[in-house]
Amino acid sequence: MTNKERMLSGELYKCDGNLVAEGDRARRLCRELYGEISEERRQEIARELFGKCGKSPHLTQGFYCDYGSNIEVGDNFYCNYGVCILDVCKVRIGDNCLIAPQVGIYAAAHPLDRKLRTEGWEYGKEVVIGDDCWIGGGAIINPGVTLGDNVVVGSGAVVTRSFPSNVVIAGNPAKIIRRL
Repeated sequence: MTNKERMLSGELYKCDGNLVAEGDRARRLCRELYGEISEERRQEIARELFGKCGKSPHLTQGFYCDYGSNIEVGDNFYCNYGVCILDVCKVRIGDNCLIAPQVGIYAAAHPLDRKLRTEGWEYGKEVVIGDDCWIGGGAIINPGVTLGDNVVVGSGAVVTRSFPSNVVIAGNPAKIIRRL
C-alpha cells in the first residue's frame, strides 16, 4: 500500500515525496486566490482544486488546504476569508453550505504515542457536512465528525463529535442548544 492509499484509508502514514508534490499543487492554487482575479477564475480554481465541485462555488482570499483533491463540495458552496481545510482524508460538504471566516475543518490527526509522532507518523478521519449547513466564524470541526443536514454551528464552537440534522450547536465542546 502506498502512503497516499494509507492516508486516504485512515491508517498511519508518512508524508512522502508524492504527497509533498500534491500539497505543492494545492498551495499554488490557493496562493492564486490572493490576487485580483475574477469570480469566474475563482470558480475555475475551485473546480481544479477540489476532487468534486458542484455549481457556483465561491472561495475567498486566505483559503488553505492540504491537497484539495480530497475535498468534495456540493452546489452553492460559499467559503469566506481565512478558512483552512486539512484534507488528508475525504472532507465532504453538501449543497448550499456557508463557511464563515477563520473556520478550521480538520480531517488530519496525529497518534497519541509520542514515539510515533516524533517518527513522523500521522493519520486522518473523514469529515462529512450535510446539505444546508452554516458553520459560524472561528468554529473548528475535528477529525471524524459528521454533521447532518441543516446544522448551524455557532461561532467559536469546537465540534468534537457528530450531530444529527436540524440542530444548532455551540460551545466547547459543542453541544445542541436548539432544535430546528
